[in-house]
Amino acid sequence: MKEKDSIFAAPIERLGDFCFDHQVADVFPDMIKRSVPGYSNIISAIGMMTARFARPDTQLYDLGCSLGAATQEMRRNLNQPGCRIVAVDNSAAMIERARNHLAAFRSEVAVELQEADICAINIENASVVVLNFTLQFIAPDQREALLKKIYDGLNPGGVLILSEKFISEDDTINELLIDLHHDFKRANGYSELEISQKRTALENVLRPDSPGLHKKRLKKIGFAHVDMWFQCFNFGSMVAVK
Repeated sequence: MKEKDSIFAAPIERLGDFCFDHQVADVFPDMIKRSVPGYSNIISAIGMMTARFARPDTQLYDLGCSLGAATQEMRRNLNQPGCRIVAVDNSAAMIERARNHLAAFRSEVAVELQEADICAINIENASVVVLNFTLQFIAPDQREALLKKIYDGLNPGGVLILSEKFISEDDTINELLIDLHHDFKRANGYSELEISQKRTALENVLRPDSPGLHKKRLKKIGFAHVDMWFQCFNFGSMVAVK
């Protein structure tokens, strides 16, 4: 039975920064389902784009893989020979549970799980790279360098799937999207205390960019084709093709 997210249900006297520890890993599926609108659609589409963009004898990367939901969807839809998926996360708790999750499904596709900083690993011979709600947790001054490394490691015609929480450049729209997201969380059973405490805990670690900034940065790096393919409130996903 999946555990329910109640991390912020009681008052916390000293709120620290949000981190992906064992407590979060234990309730992560419920947390994501109740907190991120459109998450299941994004995961399904990652599988569809894997089937479309993967090439024989290449590597596919899931950077910030958490429990391995995107990795598993990539593995299920991979239809090319000689490929390997590299799934990376800097949380030991997430990697441990991802290993158990992936082991529960039989597959001929090789998956290498790495507990590592995604900014420090090599990206090479890649046909598909996924950043699924990961870049927003990277320090802003390191984001372009990481994306450039991904671009350099992608083969021509390769794809980057970038899912993020966004901030709107229009203040009125931004507040509307935030309010709608909070309505979404209320509808999924989160209390005002939970919403408030989690928002405070995330303030210093989740720093979103606008869709316009994402597009500008990806184009600057060299991606030939960039656009949003999905958005629900202030969450969405972009695709960039080399």
